[in-house]
Amino acid sequence: MKFEETLNELEDIVQQLEQGELSLEDSLKQFERGIGLANAGQAKLQQAQQQVEILRQGPNGDTLEPLSQESSE
Repeated sequence: MKFEETLNELEDIVQQLEQGELSLEDSLKQFERGIGLANAGQAKLQQAQQQVEILRQGPNGDTLEPLSQESSE
């Protein structure tokens, strides 16, 4: 499941729980599903952060700095 899909489903679950129309059993199932989705989303974010860090490393292992934008006066 893509990150965006995970986030959308998590938002749907939150809305269902906020409406308060689910039974206790269904609420617990949705809450459990929400926790799983939140954990999966967090893992995907951590993977993306690791990829960014790898891409920012230069050939000598130094962290690359962003290009500075000089103002043209």
